[in-house]
Amino acid sequence: MKNPGETSPLLRRSAILLLFALVVLALCTAFVFVDETEIVLVETLGRISAVYDRADSASGDRGLHVKLPWPIATVRRFDRRQQLFDPPGREMFTRDKKNITVSSFLCWRIADPPAGDVPLAERPAVKFFRGLGSIETAQARLDARVRSALEVEVGRVELTELLHVGAPEGGPMGESPIRKIADRALGELKRQDGSESLGDRLGIELVDLRIKRINLPDGNRMAVYERMRTERERIAERYRSAGLAERVRIESQARRQSDEILARAEADAERIRGEGEADAISILNAAHARDPEFYEFQRTLATYAKVLSERTTLVISSGSRLFKLLSEGVPAPENKQPSPERKPEAPPETADKSLRGAARDAAGSDSSGAP
Repeated sequence: MKNPGETSPLLRRSAILLLFALVVLALCTAFVFVDETEIVLVETLGRISAVYDRADSASGDRGLHVKLPWPIATVRRFDRRQQLFDPPGREMFTRDKKNITVSSFLCWRIADPPAGDVPLAERPAVKFFRGLGSIETAQARLDARVRSALEVEVGRVELTELLHVGAPEGGPMGESPIRKIADRALGELKRQDGSESLGDRLGIELVDLRIKRINLPDGNRMAVYERMRTERERIAERYRSAGLAERVRIESQARRQSDEILARAEADAERIRGEGEADAISILNAAHARDPEFYEFQRTLATYAKVLSERTTLVISSGSRLFKLLSEGVPAPENKQPSPERKPEAPPETADKSLRGAARDAAGSDSSGAP
């Protein structure tokens, strides 16, 4: 039998393992590493015993530090970088009672500790931890403050002042009214607590406040868009009417110029045609004047070609020139030398008229004769 005072080897090994685990846990939680982007607070039994919030290279708190093991000492970490708080847009009234939606953003961070040896209770990180406790709580507190400050500053200006620009294509000239409102609201946020600032009370440093957008509420937006659309349609109709009037003017001017050009071209064509006909008649008269008998013979042959066919019957008198050529044949040409001094004469109109009369008689007999 085992002695009751003796412990079993299993219990002894378990106690050793438990003791070893506690030692390892104590060693692991006895060190705290501080990154350069964060602030670390160490609490010992509920009281802040150490604050690592200095980021300067000379006396910075970055690196590895020793503390009491957990659960005696606990660690709380906060981001020391700038925080961007972007709340949703809020409806506000201007001085002329115009309802607008203002969207803004705020840059803030936990303030840096003052230089020198400062008690832990006076450190901004300790004030932030005791007054707010977390980033979310701080942003909730800042939301109400920012909204109140912007409502006050927006209520001091009219809507036309907010939307006024000096140059349509260049934006606001100089410092814009929106920038002035944001700067005044930021200054009001820093002075809200009287002699104590947010840094003194809550350990917060406000870096910058900006208005990113001013818009109309959803209830008024459609009415404004409809009014803008009507105005643009009226301007477009004015431009369209001016364009139609300009088109009519250009078309009438082009039509008038075209008529003038065509009239000048027709006048030139008639003049050139008259000159050509005059030259042709002059040349024809000169050719006929050189041999009138040959001209008469040629005209007679042309008349035959017009009147005679395979089924033509002619009834002509014996004294007609047409009959004379058919009965006597072609007359023998006379050897005459053309006189260079002789001026061109017009072709004999009498012979030409007699030939045309004979041709008309022959055509009438063709319609009544038999083959």
